[in-house]
Amino acid sequence: MKIIVLGAGKVGKTLIKHMSNEDHDIIVVDQNATKVEEVVNQFDVIGVVGNGGSYDILMEAGAQDANLIICVTTSDELNILAGLMAKKMGTKHTIARVRNPDYSSQRDFMRNQLGFSMIVNPELEAASEIRRVLSFPSAVKVDTFSRGKVELAEFFVEDHSRLNGVELSQLHKITKTNILVCAVSHNEDVIIPDGNYVIKPGDHLYITGTHRDLSRFCLDIGVITTRIKNVIIVGGGKIAYYLSKQLSTQGIKVKIIEKDKNRCQVLAEKLPYVTIIHGDGSDDELLNEEGIENTDAVLALTGLDEENIVLSLSAKSLYHKKIIAKVTRMNYAGLSDVLKVDSIVAPKKIVASQIIRYVRAKMNKDNDSSVKTLYKIVDGEVEAIEFKVTEQFKYLHKTLNEMKIKEHVLVAAIIRENEVIVPKGNTTMELNDYVIIVSRGEIMKSLNDILRG
Repeated sequence: MKIIVLGAGKVGKTLIKHMSNEDHDIIVVDQNATKVEEVVNQFDVIGVVGNGGSYDILMEAGAQDANLIICVTTSDELNILAGLMAKKMGTKHTIARVRNPDYSSQRDFMRNQLGFSMIVNPELEAASEIRRVLSFPSAVKVDTFSRGKVELAEFFVEDHSRLNGVELSQLHKITKTNILVCAVSHNEDVIIPDGNYVIKPGDHLYITGTHRDLSRFCLDIGVITTRIKNVIIVGGGKIAYYLSKQLSTQGIKVKIIEKDKNRCQVLAEKLPYVTIIHGDGSDDELLNEEGIENTDAVLALTGLDEENIVLSLSAKSLYHKKIIAKVTRMNYAGLSDVLKVDSIVAPKKIVASQIIRYVRAKMNKDNDSSVKTLYKIVDGEVEAIEFKVTEQFKYLHKTLNEMKIKEHVLVAAIIRENEVIVPKGNTTMELNDYVIIVSRGEIMKSLNDILRG
């Protein structure tokens, strides 16, 4: 595919990094010549320096015959304008990053009336990810498939865990739940495990199952999961705004601490059901006054990564609460172990995964058997992808034992109507099943890509 990436910032570079390995012709456009030069030197892409809202620059980038333009500059208005112009010039598909909450109600209009293929909002998606983690507080991260029927949860194995020394093939002796450990990471090592793998302290286990089975699994291994009833959010930015709206509908009490008085007034008007505190959320005295002892979770969502990390470390050591920190810099995103933070959320990585899923679906070779859901896990080393089984699948009605499945590829779950199946050797794939595949080092464009040869 011929793809134009408008904006060579963190999201743009992340997209280029992943897509440059997938046989695309990529043209990157940015007004900053230094950024363009860095990307061109690092990846096999073409660079164009200039304003992406300019007709001449879009012509130079080849918008007239491009398959896709991805507009991820820091300006919502420029992203929308460039997407509209490229569409009129002949670009088949358009994606725009739009972050302003004032535009959030117009997303359907932009897709249906203006012809955008996809509108992405990093802060809204980050808020949704935090909400999922809060619904499962014992997990580091939670992703969902098939409209929430299956969850992929990341768990950290502590020194005192009942799982230590347990072989995966013997996991049924500890828990009778229908779960599957589909990936393991430990420090720099990442594997798709078989039944012989022995769990050890410091492992990150990526486990698929229904929400009920995963909750039961936590009880079986001695992890107490208490329902989150109230949270303190430090930082009143866009994520805090979206998240407060989501949590309030679930009956969770939210308190936002924000330094900027004007921002406090805006939040108080837009979120009348949320308690807004004007103050410094890094002040221990203020946190104690606002009842941090009786709070179930503390969310560090300020605009500064360093402030979020320091606040998280302090809250974890002093108050032993569920801690989630937002980071912007990609090199901080995988440091939860080192920093001893329960969960780290990186909005830019979330949006990059969403866009890559869309691109992969457009590359699909089997028509309607396209990528339905895609998550990059284990710092992007592993992909968890949901496919629909169609008549194009070569091993329809065959058992997994009969299939020649590639190494480092695992069938993690099958959704058949309303039933979630944890697959075994004699499990078959049937028409219209939804199948979750976990793979390392393989680019999956269709379900047939799991097969050798």
